[in-house]
Amino acid sequence: MKKVILAISYGLSIVVILFNLGCSTSSEKQLSEQDVAIEWADMSLFITQYTPSNSPTFASRGFAYIGLTMYESIVNGYASNISLEGQLDGLTNLPKPDPSLTYDWVLSFNAAQADILRSIYVQTSNENKVRIDSLENAIHKQYSNLLDNKETAERSAAYGKAVASAIFEWSKTDGGHRGYLENFDKKMIHPNRPGSWKPPLFAQSFSHHPLHPHWGENRTFDKKNRSLPLPHFIPYDTLSNSPYYQEFLQVYEKDLALTKLEKEAAIWWGDDPDVTFTPPGHSFYIASLAIEQKKPSFIKCAEVYAKTSIAVADSFIKCWEWKFHFFSERANTFIPKHIDEEWESFWPDPPFPAFPSGHAIQAAAAATVLEDSFGKQFHFIDKAHEGRERDDVRDTDFVPRVFNSFWEAAEETADSRFYGGIHTPQDNSVGLEEGIKIAKNIIELDWTKTDP
Repeated sequence: MKKVILAISYGLSIVVILFNLGCSTSSEKQLSEQDVAIEWADMSLFITQYTPSNSPTFASRGFAYIGLTMYESIVNGYASNISLEGQLDGLTNLPKPDPSLTYDWVLSFNAAQADILRSIYVQTSNENKVRIDSLENAIHKQYSNLLDNKETAERSAAYGKAVASAIFEWSKTDGGHRGYLENFDKKMIHPNRPGSWKPPLFAQSFSHHPLHPHWGENRTFDKKNRSLPLPHFIPYDTLSNSPYYQEFLQVYEKDLALTKLEKEAAIWWGDDPDVTFTPPGHSFYIASLAIEQKKPSFIKCAEVYAKTSIAVADSFIKCWEWKFHFFSERANTFIPKHIDEEWESFWPDPPFPAFPSGHAIQAAAAATVLEDSFGKQFHFIDKAHEGRERDDVRDTDFVPRVFNSFWEAAEETADSRFYGGIHTPQDNSVGLEEGIKIAKNIIELDWTKTDP
């Protein structure tokens, strides 16, 4: 029932915009280019949230191809910007517009978004596919009505679809294609060494197998991110004065003294894929908040979505590579065995090893990109879960978050997992550090012709 209520609440803006578009007349205000970008971002969040068998890993991949398609479907219409063809690993032979013909880039963007979303989420419901079709048709109608030459509208939409098709074909070779069909590898042999991850009794998933154990083998978008070295990990030790033991002792002591505000942060950033648009979706949502507030140019909107989502996707690949290299335990196994046998974390464990924190690494990557795009000081209110029913199990409400910078939000995202009792300070600090490195590699790609 909760998921149905959330669907009605979150989908209301999309329903309203589709109704208004369908009933619009030539005298009514058109959606701006920025509005079109945000509407498709919102649709991507909705489809991600309400498509079964989703996961943070698969969602991060989906948003990256969606963001990349936004950018590539219009980049050739802007002299200021450069395609990522030849820059991203294996991305070649993208369709090119005919320089002798005219194109409407909103119509290209619109058609490309509809096609890539239908392709990435081929398993979504028929109702969701109708939503995608409706938004595509409504925007196409509005913008094609502004053109004297209907051939331009058809040509523009066809070009967008060709770009989406080429990107989707490339996506099939990355190792994560249709990854929702193999969320858990039942044949995997778990390392059994001191400090190794064990399936917890108090968990988000019933599976005793970790989520996407081979995700770290996937192709990164940026080759430089593939070659990042292993981060330092504190060696296993059960002596009470050891650095390893102290990491878990901090988790235990924080749990005993959680404040109301810390509990609110813990549940806000949980972003359970069963009931939300996942952690990478949350970062995509924050990018939308920034775009909605600053209203940059159309190509800048696409660039921001592409940078953010690609940085987040590469963060998940590297994070999963390291998680399954170290295969490290969580507090729910160490603390009951060595500190307090009756202890249980505030938030249930996700079904995969701990180090480093996925929440921290992807939030840091997104914040680094958004700071580069909009500046270090940026006031915004995160209302992603506004209106959700109170978490009665944890006696805590979903309270919107107010931030004065993107990095402030990233730090709270990381801290929330410490408050939840599922990540140690080490998991979070390394995650934040590595997320910055990954994002900087994405930022350093050639995006514009004015870049040094």
